[in-house]
Amino acid sequence: MIEILHNPRCGKSREGKAILDELGKEYKVVNYLKEPLSEEKLKDILSKLKGSVQDIIRTKEPIWITQFKDKNLSEHELLKIVLEYPQLIERPVVIVNNKAVIGRPPILIKTLF
Repeated sequence: MIEILHNPRCGKSREGKAILDELGKEYKVVNYLKEPLSEEKLKDILSKLKGSVQDIIRTKEPIWITQFKDKNLSEHELLKIVLEYPQLIERPVVIVNNKAVIGRPPILIKTLF
């Protein structure tokens, strides 16, 4: 099953959905702001991205700038921050089987297929 971590207010996220529609793919939309990710789910996504928590953090978000920007934080601390403030997650993230990609730019989604 294909999943897309989606924020309907985000243009890039809407573009990501449009790409999946264009490709004729069936997918599950996960509005991660309304359906918070569990720690286990976030770790699973990170392993499929083959990256660190820092890779999915939106560093231009006001909450990041005001509270965390200049701190030296461990991977575990960053994970807890992202779980507490899901608006910090880059979007869209598309997950297909054992692979995932951050759709920045959205065209990267096509590399999964």
